[in-house]
Amino acid sequence: MRVSTRRVAMAAGCVAGMLLMAHVCQHVLECQREEAYRKGSGAVMQPEQDGLSMVDWQRVEYHYNKDMPLIFVGGVPRSGTTLMRAMLDAHPEIRCGEETRIIPRLLAMRQAWSKSVREKMRLDEAGVTDQVLDSAVRAFILEVIARHGEPAQYLCNKDPFTLKSSLYLSHLFPNSRFLLLLRDGRASVHSMISRKVTIAGFDLSSYRDCLVKWNKAVEAMYSQCLQVGPSRCKPVHYEQLVLHPRSSMQEIMRFLEIRWDESVLHHEDAIGKPGGVSLSKTERSTDQVIKPVNLEALSKWVGHIPVDVVMDMAEIAPMLTRLGYDPNANPPNYGSPDPLVVNNTQRVKKGDFKTPANLKGQPQALLQNTSEAQR
Repeated sequence: MRVSTRRVAMAAGCVAGMLLMAHVCQHVLECQREEAYRKGSGAVMQPEQDGLSMVDWQRVEYHYNKDMPLIFVGGVPRSGTTLMRAMLDAHPEIRCGEETRIIPRLLAMRQAWSKSVREKMRLDEAGVTDQVLDSAVRAFILEVIARHGEPAQYLCNKDPFTLKSSLYLSHLFPNSRFLLLLRDGRASVHSMISRKVTIAGFDLSSYRDCLVKWNKAVEAMYSQCLQVGPSRCKPVHYEQLVLHPRSSMQEIMRFLEIRWDESVLHHEDAIGKPGGVSLSKTERSTDQVIKPVNLEALSKWVGHIPVDVVMDMAEIAPMLTRLGYDPNANPPNYGSPDPLVVNNTQRVKKGDFKTPANLKGQPQALLQNTSEAQR
């Protein structure tokens, strides 16, 4: 087959153009590399602002990035974290959603990589620096928090042990806020054991062991909360949240710098509704938070802890005293409840509340998510 002179010339021109373009690109990259090394950074590319967008069931678009004021709710399991996030979820501008379970696991892996000198050296040698890891972890966490529930103006995450990494999270998300739920360790441990809530490292056959583990976990979280500082991390006592929900939530909303809304005092009315409280049937606290704030769980632990453990309580769990609980008070005096809570408790005892037929509140057909990063 004969090839025309014109076609040959066109092909040659294309090849020459491609070679010229490759040469120019290579020259630009070399210049960038030389400039970067001249400045001592060794980097060629400058990462742009990471972000994503989502559209809610009312067609409102929301944009999320690392600089948004994320809310992290945590504490030792059985300390009221689910109640706290349900009350926040009832606010029309806030969405927490169910536990992700994977965020604290990722944070634990990231911490393990940093603690191992050998592993860190290997990662650095491979170019997987702290900056690379932090960028990847940040993007992962933001993606999971944003996309595992409905869009909202303010997003929050409730995974109890996440606050074991509050210092690191405060670095990843510079405008984030933290709510550390604190509860009488005797009540938390009794709830774990009586409800058979499996927690890694806790021996549910031993009150003594669980109280020792509770003390260690809450001490680590409380210490980090203090280091993050009062402007970004707020300890919240479960007992005061239950006894005085209005004043407690008003203080919390001021801390979060989010406008007040009465709906946070009636989270049970928002369960299963679009933009309301989405509950999972698999979470152990769901059967409790479908009820209004009440006094049922405050002192259930009294009379159930072995006598020898009660006698050694101050030594076993010194954080009780540090957090303002009397280790020798059986039963304790947490304070007097507000009239609203007394009324709620009476309603609960009578069974005078509506159990929602649907625990989930996400109209999937109406949700529209986009994966385009917002620059």
